[in-house]
Amino acid sequence: MPILWCSEVALWPAIAPVAVLLGAAIADFCIGDPWQWPHPVQGMGWVIQRYQTWVFRHLASPLGQRWAGVGLGLGLPLLSGAIAAGIVTLAARISAIAAVAIAGGMLASCLAGRSLRDAAEDVLRPLAQGDVPTARSQLSRYVGRDTDDLDRDEILRAVTETVSENATDGVLAPLFYGLLGLMVSPAVGVAAAIAYKALSTLDSMVGYIAPPYTHLGWFSAKAEDCATWLPCRLTVLTIAALSGRLGHVLALCRRDAKADPSPNAGWSECAYAAALGVQLGGENRYRGMVKVKPSLGDRDHPITPDTVRHALGLTRWAVLLWLAIGCFGLIGRYPLHCG
Repeated sequence: MPILWCSEVALWPAIAPVAVLLGAAIADFCIGDPWQWPHPVQGMGWVIQRYQTWVFRHLASPLGQRWAGVGLGLGLPLLSGAIAAGIVTLAARISAIAAVAIAGGMLASCLAGRSLRDAAEDVLRPLAQGDVPTARSQLSRYVGRDTDDLDRDEILRAVTETVSENATDGVLAPLFYGLLGLMVSPAVGVAAAIAYKALSTLDSMVGYIAPPYTHLGWFSAKAEDCATWLPCRLTVLTIAALSGRLGHVLALCRRDAKADPSPNAGWSECAYAAALGVQLGGENRYRGMVKVKPSLGDRDHPITPDTVRHALGLTRWAVLLWLAIGCFGLIGRYPLHCG
């Protein structure tokens, strides 16, 4: 019969990745990303801003900007991931516990669960008091659409769409890549999550088909779409399973999600819409221009503040489920050596 080998050397490969994973999840749930704290995305944004300024100043041709976009879309995620891995590796040479703490903190910075919850509550609180103007103002901090003329129902739809779309690229996708990397080591786990975060940041800053980013941002947008494709489909399956109506949710996603121009956002939003029994999509305004998004889901129920909180609850349960699967996978990947 196997005997547990309890030396620190034997236990550490199994304990460290799980500690990083759980520490990151707890930190994100309890602390999130306070506005006044430094964040890796700030550094990424600084690099992107200066890079694009140089490109627009020195590369006027579309071809030149497209190649510059390839360099940016490959370079920033790889550089960000390498720096993150280097920091964790260096910390591990000094103190194993410090390395786990640093890796957990860096992984937590890639997860936006608490930030997403706080953003939704920032809008729901004034709305509950009937203060629609303040709710509009708060909403404008988190969405790209025009909010000045939105009524209560449109505000609630916007919050629900934001929560359901960002559940994938803001929470579950970076968690997915962090889990994959942790199967190798804490340093690789942090590097993978940070690299995805860099790609997501690139997409949000330059990944537009409209000028001036048409050529510079094309590669980042396509790369982010590809990187998000698998975790998005896993998110859809998870939300469908958690809803208790797996077949219904998947059927509505197959019916409606493909009409959305994004290969991922429509699927994520549609999964939540179907699970919640509401309809998302419709007319939005961006800088005064009307854009009609396809309808996602059926309008079985009106969207209420409880709908938004239910959506947040689904995301929370999805994270817990993935964490449980991840912990079992990590323990199986690094079994306690016995003999």
